[in-house]
Amino acid sequence: MRISFLLHNAYTIGGTIRSTFNLATALAAADHDVEIISALRYRGTPAMGAPPGVRLTHLVDLWRDSPHYDGDDPRHARPARIFPRADGRHRQYSRLTDERIGDCLSGLRTDVIVGTRPGLNVHIARQAHPAAIRVGQEHLTLSGHGLRMRHEIRHRYPLLDALTTVTEADAHAYRRLALPGVRVRAIANSVPAAKPAAAPAEHPDRKVVVAAGRLIPVKRYDLLIRAFAGVVAAHPDWRLRIYGRGDTTGDERRALTTLIDALGLNDHVTLDDHTGTLESELAKASIAVSTSDRESFGMTIVEAMRCGLPVVATDCPSGPREIITDGVDGRLVRPGDADGITAALCALIRDEATRRRMGEAAHRNSSRFTPSRIAAQHLALYEDLLTHGPGKRTLGPLREAAHRSRTAAIDTAHALRATARRLVAR
Repeated sequence: MRISFLLHNAYTIGGTIRSTFNLATALAAADHDVEIISALRYRGTPAMGAPPGVRLTHLVDLWRDSPHYDGDDPRHARPARIFPRADGRHRQYSRLTDERIGDCLSGLRTDVIVGTRPGLNVHIARQAHPAAIRVGQEHLTLSGHGLRMRHEIRHRYPLLDALTTVTEADAHAYRRLALPGVRVRAIANSVPAAKPAAAPAEHPDRKVVVAAGRLIPVKRYDLLIRAFAGVVAAHPDWRLRIYGRGDTTGDERRALTTLIDALGLNDHVTLDDHTGTLESELAKASIAVSTSDRESFGMTIVEAMRCGLPVVATDCPSGPREIITDGVDGRLVRPGDADGITAALCALIRDEATRRRMGEAAHRNSSRFTPSRIAAQHLALYEDLLTHGPGKRTLGPLREAAHRSRTAAIDTAHALRATARRLVAR
């Protein structure tokens, strides 16, 4: 089977990139012809390393040292029309990406074409070769999309053959949205097995709690730091290490650093850039923690479990509750409950036997996320879709015109609201 993935930018670091690389590698290992098409390229080589056995190409070259640099192309300065404005990456897309992605998709002879974010799913729905099976992946929750993006999803996704989500809760949300003719399946992200030296964690007596993920407000590291102040009060020999990169402004990192200073935790809490070698850091810890208000899945939770760590996580919508079994391989705590997080961490710190038992269960239960098992679920879906053949392929001119009108109206309404907010703020 020939399988093609369309990815936003394969050359940086991110959860969607990591999960796509994991899946593509597993499919290639099963003797399928797999390629990853990166819409954009900003550097010469992938920051996470090229997935073995997988072809990697790019469509628009924005690496300034490249002899084929496209940044000076006048089409790159004009905003995209196909890639929806509602997708948060719209500013990185242009008439040039519209043209390059369209030419690629319309001429691509593949059995299955898979999109990996809403804007690219829209491209596939509108432009993929009619013989190809069209599959969209959603790595974010439906509730996490704004009104305009949900509008695009409702009117564009029916041109897909299938949509996969990373949790059953989100699959249920998309089924309720009513996408006629679209198969909606929940298939979790995959995580490779930890190296033998790191799985399970060989030193459960190490007095380290670890958290990982982007330094953004939704991850609620402020809540974690406040909760850890309570841990330090009872167990001053324990340390918290947070691994993650912030946004380009550095505002979140500065805010967290200020909070650490204010609570007097400089000797107990550290913030480190996520260098891509998280597994080795997890192996140095005894407990992992996640305090997000919202998660689409929770790859770092699975990565910690694969290293034999019990995980304390907030029971936020989707994600953690489909990974962790409370009291067996980790603990689930009410979102926003700093005291609950403190109590759960302290209970594991005090009880080494329970910590070891939960860590062993976490390592054992995490095997359901191995790349080969997850790849088999995707393959079963693709094979079934190929048996039935591709679905309908055109909106029709009237529906297309109606969709454009509705989209324009919604964009105008949002622009007016934004203008009104700015005027009120003045």
